[in-house]
This record gives sequence, structure tokens and C-alpha cells, in this order.
Amino acid sequence: MKRRLFLQTTAVSCALAAAKPADIFSTDLKEETTLVTPPAFELDELTITELQQGLKSGKYSSRSLVEKYVARIDDIDKKGPVLNSIIEINPEAEAIATALDRERKEKGARGPLHGIPILIKDNIDTADRMMTTAGSLALVGSKPHRDAFVAGKLRDAGAIILGKTNLSEWANFRSNHSSSGWSGRGGQTKNPYALDRNPCGSSSGSGAAPSANLCAAAIGTETDGSVVCPSSANSLVGIKPTVGLVSRAGIIPIAHSQDTAGPMARTVADAAIMLGVMTGEDPRDGTTRASRGKSYTDYTMFLDKNGLKGTRLGVARKYFGFNDRVDKLMNDLLAEMKSLGATLVDPADIPTSGKFDDSELEVLLYEFKADLNTYLAGLGPQAPVRSLKEIITFNEQHREREMPFFGQDLFIKAEEKGPLTSKKYIQALRKNHLLSRAQGIDLVMTKNRLDALIAPTGGPAWPTDWINGDHFTGGYSSASAVAGYPHITLPAGYVFGMPVGISFFGGAYSEPKLIKIAYAFEQATKARRPPKFSTSADIN
Repeated sequence: MKRRLFLQTTAVSCALAAAKPADIFSTDLKEETTLVTPPAFELDELTITELQQGLKSGKYSSRSLVEKYVARIDDIDKKGPVLNSIIEINPEAEAIATALDRERKEKGARGPLHGIPILIKDNIDTADRMMTTAGSLALVGSKPHRDAFVAGKLRDAGAIILGKTNLSEWANFRSNHSSSGWSGRGGQTKNPYALDRNPCGSSSGSGAAPSANLCAAAIGTETDGSVVCPSSANSLVGIKPTVGLVSRAGIIPIAHSQDTAGPMARTVADAAIMLGVMTGEDPRDGTTRASRGKSYTDYTMFLDKNGLKGTRLGVARKYFGFNDRVDKLMNDLLAEMKSLGATLVDPADIPTSGKFDDSELEVLLYEFKADLNTYLAGLGPQAPVRSLKEIITFNEQHREREMPFFGQDLFIKAEEKGPLTSKKYIQALRKNHLLSRAQGIDLVMTKNRLDALIAPTGGPAWPTDWINGDHFTGGYSSASAVAGYPHITLPAGYVFGMPVGISFFGGAYSEPKLIKIAYAFEQATKARRPPKFSTSADIN
């Protein structure tokens, strides 16, 4: 299976999705963008810790942070560069912020996220005045009766859900010919580093928005590459956790064997703060039981500037070689890691790489049909659509709005699949786990006594192409995704002004070790630079 199936999906430009459903259906497909150099923004690149310090000192209130971010969204996301990364603003955000300001004065802060505005992907349920649609017009008006576990944990921590981010529709599992960052409801998300280039998907809005400083941090979801690729393409830190570390309850699914939510932020420390808030056992997601004794509510304890010293890192060379400039950047960084005390095993390739592509797709098609139908049934009788079959019919009936650039071949293939008791499904899932785990990541790590493996996450983003779809050139995500193992990407540098990410990945529940390594790398390189909203990549 090609990684692009999960990473990408096509394009347009649209208004804020707080609009009425009738307005959403009537939006113009033509994109009219007046480029304006964004004004200076006082919250640019401020970390969660720095924002929290400002709240504590009285320099900011949570209400003022919400107002500043909403104004910035209007300046950059809906005007000027028109990033189109946010599909809906929470109409209750200011009221929530005011209540949290009052609570801070009366009781103190709940923790590091108290009063901090964050964004979440539009496939994560919220029981409020926002919709949860996976970017599809078929789910316009859908308002779940309870928060997703992740959304509830963020609220309990005092985070302000400022709004929902645009995404590749249905988390990029509708067509094999999609263009990342496009949804029927939200239009096309752009890359803030070069507006004609792709933000990668499916968590495209959750990549572009925090990179452009439209929020403190964001939550994305991944089946294969959809946290790490947009993080790489937008110069962010993205953590794809071990499957089961974070509950999937209340998240519109693709496949339960690979799905997970994960934090996307501008620094490793911020991503670690977010991850700690998201963990925990959840009766609605039995997979989380396996995280007992292996999860933490505070991953910042693993932030160590000397975290590379004494580590053994394997270089997964099979994922190099797709871009000469990316290779040079990576090789320079490998030399720097050695100077910081790491021992490199080079090469340390996953021997089964590429051998489970077909079985991965087979599993996802079976699980998508079963899991999506279960999710839709859980919405109750008020659900706009109640099955994958009804969504396929809806898309055909609204072809001009939903399928102007690409179709729904993956939907049709999934609908043809039988139940999860099918022999083909069981055999494919067994093959996936055998090749990606025991004969894959686990084997190479045990053989070479490794703490983590290294690969380029991806190359410079490709130009958005609504006619031909995505042009993914290379990088890493699939072995960790299929195994259900953790994967962290963070900024490595820039090629022609476009971000390139570096991946650290390992065995199940190795998040503490990966965070330690990633933080040491980040502190030594300080690679991230904020975007300049250029019209195209700098090829001079």
C-alpha cells in the first residue's frame, strides 16, 4: 500500500465553517486570494510555558489570548495568505476563557494547559456548539452527544478548544487519487512556508495552524503518516503515540489497529505537555488497558538536553535516497548526533520494509467499513448519515461539491468487504503484525541493541495539484504505523526554504526514550524557523 493513501487528499478555498449548513453547500469553488504580508504578532513562537508565565504574571488573560488568536486567524487564515487551516471557530471559546480566568483567580491553575487555546482536528467529537464532520458535507449538522476522550481530557486540564482544524476529508481515506488538505466542507489548506505547496495530510490544518502561530498547539490523528507528515511539512514536532496510549473513543475512525491521536506543536516540550494530558485508560477503548503501568501523565520529566549521550541509534537507510539535498542534511545531522555522544549503527534497516503494503491496505479497508459504521450508529437517530453505504450515495448525489477533483474508490472497495471475522482480514492483520513487529522493528532494534531508529520523515512539500493528486516522493511512517509503535518527528532543517523533518521511532511504549532523544536533538540544532507565507518555494 502506498503511504500517500493516508497522507494526502485535493483542493479549494472556503469560509469559516461556523456558517449554516446551507451556506456551506453554496460556497464557491473558485479560490480568490489577495496576498498581504501579515502584520507582526505578539504571540509568535511563544511556548505553552511562556504563555502560562504570561497568564500567571497578569500580562495576559485567557480571554485576551483567545481574542488575539481569533484576530490572527482572521488576518492570516481567512484573509491575507488565506491558509484555510481552520474549519470552525468555537463560539463558546471566549466564555470558556472568562470562566477559566475566574477559576485561576479563585483556585489557581489546574496545570500547564490551564487557559491555553489549542485546536483539534475535525474528526474529534466535541459535545458543544461545533460540528464534527471529518470535513465531509455528509456529516454537516452532526453534533455528538459527548466529547471524545481526548477532548474531555483537554477540557479537564483547562485547555480552551479554540476551534477545529481542516483536514484531508475522511482523514484521507476516500480516494487513491486525492490531494492532501482538501475537504468538501473546508476547502484546501495551504502550506504557510509556500502557499502553492501542500501541507500534507490528513492532519493538514493541525499542521499549518500551529506552525503559523494561530494557536499554542494542536491535535491531529494518524493511521499512517497523518501526524508526522504534516508536522514535517510545516516544521513542527509531531508525536504519533503507541496505539492504545491515547483513547480513540469519539474519533471518526479509519482503522482500530492503527488509529491514534497525537500532539502537534512547535517544540518538543509543548508536545510532551500535550501528550501527558491525553493519556489514560478509557472503558470505551479497550486497547488502552494495555497502557496500564506504561503511560505517564507528565512526559516533561523526560526532557534532557544530554539525552543523546550514550544512546545507540540505528540509521534506517532504506528510507533515504529520494532527494540529494535531504540526504546531505540528514548526514550532517547524523554527524552532529555522534558529536553529542550517540553511537550510530549505520545501516540498521527494517528487513521487511515494503513487504506488508498490500496487507496493510486490506486491513484498513475491512476495518474502515466496520469501524465507521459503528461510529455512525453511535451518533443515534439524529445522525445525518448512518452507514458507509449512505455516505457513498450522498457523495454521488452531491458530486459537484464532494467529488470535483477525485472520487471515492477506497470507499467503494471498503463497502465490498465482509465482516472482521473474514479469513482474508484475519490473515492480513496477522501478517501486518508479524512483519512490522517481530520480524521488523523489534528484530532490528534487538539485533543492534538500539534505543531508537532514525529516518527522514519526508522531503520538501510538493505543489498542490488538484488535477493529478499528490506527489509524495519519499520518507518514513509505515512500519511504525502498522506496528502501532511510537514515532516522533521534529524540524531538521530546510531545503529550498521548505521544512524537512527527522524521525525517531522505536518499540511499543518507548515514548519516554524518544522524547529524551528528540529534545536533546532539538536543543542542539534549534532548527525551526517560523513561516514567511511566501507565494512559492525559494529555488534561488
